[in-house]
Amino acid sequence: MTPQNCTLIRTAHLADGLSSSTLPDRAVLIGDGRIQAVGPAAELTQNAPPDVAIIDLGEATLTPGLIDGHTHLSLAGDGRPYTEAFSETDEMMVLTGAYNLNRHLNAGITTLREHGARNKVGFIIKEALSRGYIPGPRMQVSGRPITCTGGHFHMCNEEADGPDEIRRSVRRLVHEGADYIKIMASGGGTAGTIPGRASYRVEELHAAVHEAHHFHKLTAAHCRAKESMQRAVEAGVDLMEHAEFLDPDHQMRFDPDLAKKMAECGIWISPTLQAWTNYGAIVALEAKEDQGTITPTEENELDALRTRAEKRLDIMRRMLDYCLIERIVPGTDSGVGNLAFGHLDYDLRLLVQVGFTPGEALISATRVSAAAIGMERELGTIEKGKIADLTAFRKDPTKDVRAFSEVVAVFQAGVRVR
Repeated sequence: MTPQNCTLIRTAHLADGLSSSTLPDRAVLIGDGRIQAVGPAAELTQNAPPDVAIIDLGEATLTPGLIDGHTHLSLAGDGRPYTEAFSETDEMMVLTGAYNLNRHLNAGITTLREHGARNKVGFIIKEALSRGYIPGPRMQVSGRPITCTGGHFHMCNEEADGPDEIRRSVRRLVHEGADYIKIMASGGGTAGTIPGRASYRVEELHAAVHEAHHFHKLTAAHCRAKESMQRAVEAGVDLMEHAEFLDPDHQMRFDPDLAKKMAECGIWISPTLQAWTNYGAIVALEAKEDQGTITPTEENELDALRTRAEKRLDIMRRMLDYCLIERIVPGTDSGVGNLAFGHLDYDLRLLVQVGFTPGEALISATRVSAAAIGMERELGTIEKGKIADLTAFRKDPTKDVRAFSEVVAVFQAGVRVR
């Protein structure tokens, strides 16, 4: 059967997500929302259907659509603390989510995970997206994150203590439409919680994992505390968020034995680097520094931010000594604090700072991320049969990581949306 609505995208450079380099003068033939063929531009153009629509991207570099593995769509990322952010109504949170979806899509992010919203807000945003009411990346939603009584994000209203309550929470979320299960294994930024302390015992985390896997759902655990990281590994959690190696005194202390266990068990790791480093503020101040307009006060602020960031980045560099590069996925944590949407590029720059090549950073945000969220058969690479979610950059991001900030075209299921 001949595919319908065929489009041929021509580009000077193509990074297919299978390797960390680009191929010259390539074309992608799309039909029925999927990739039908990939190859030399001249060959595909000559053999294309007679009524094919041709899009020539010129000197741009075409890549798989980017994937952000950690967002909070219902939060504005405007610097307000949690107490103020959660004072909004559910209706306003849905509208905030619609706005944030569009910002991410325009930044070349074609898939994201919604990592926890209040009540049914996350499910409603996804339903609006699926109906075509709003534009945005395709979504996986966790619904309300499971947390202990008074724990991190307890204001989302899914508190559970003990294995039995946790199992009930998993079942409730699955039946409401959760694509995966998020559990808060340590404290976080919520007032009254302790980031350096574990929130759940191993048997409690295992109950969440076992019940989620029964329904063929993956799990993700918020783990800032070193103690929670250890327990997540023992419980068989699929993906670990943050991985900060925090002790109860709020100091990060790398543990090589724990890193070795993480490597051996094959857990996916989303370090959310820009969240800890306040990288958006660093970028803004560095721009002033480059322009020569930075004030002495701002210079001191930039030095302090860089010093703080370097502590977090050093932990990440030491983790790479344990060959975890193929298990690390970027995630913005956007919506929280002052983490604005539309900046997965910041996380990719930070991955390069800790030792990734720009090409490896691209693979992390595409092929590796697709595997981490269980969508590797549909997304993450430019191959025949995959969904035609694609992003084009003005320059080659496999050679210069700053190119991730210059998006010129975005395609979802073959349709140009930017």
